[in-house]
Amino acid sequence: MNRNTKINALLLLVVVALAVLPLALGLGDHKEEPFTGADAEAETAITEIEPDYEPWFSPLYEPPSGEIESALFAVQAALGAGVLAYYFGVHRGRRQGEQRALARRDTPDTGSAASAPSAESTSAGPAAERA
Repeated sequence: MNRNTKINALLLLVVVALAVLPLALGLGDHKEEPFTGADAEAETAITEIEPDYEPWFSPLYEPPSGEIESALFAVQAALGAGVLAYYFGVHRGRRQGEQRALARRDTPDTGSAASAPSAESTSAGPAAERA
């Protein structure tokens, strides 16, 4: 196994552990909704501290159910991941292209027949070699 494969395997293991351990250890069993988002947790804390608190703004769109809200959040996360992956892919491709261009520029071109394929070997193939 090369170094990159080991790092990728370790990262995958960490991600799986982060997903499974809270469920396996029962970290949300004492709550009615164990894995609510940070917004819901903050709203609960604010209403406990200041029961008369009124928010300054209201949401532009209130999804009819928690499942739809989760689905919209997942779509948002997927789009963000796609944009980031595209950016990093383009950036890496440009960097590799620049490195190849520099390598070609730095390589001395002797102009000899050994560097360019001959017309006989490319057009006629093995038949020309036998003749």
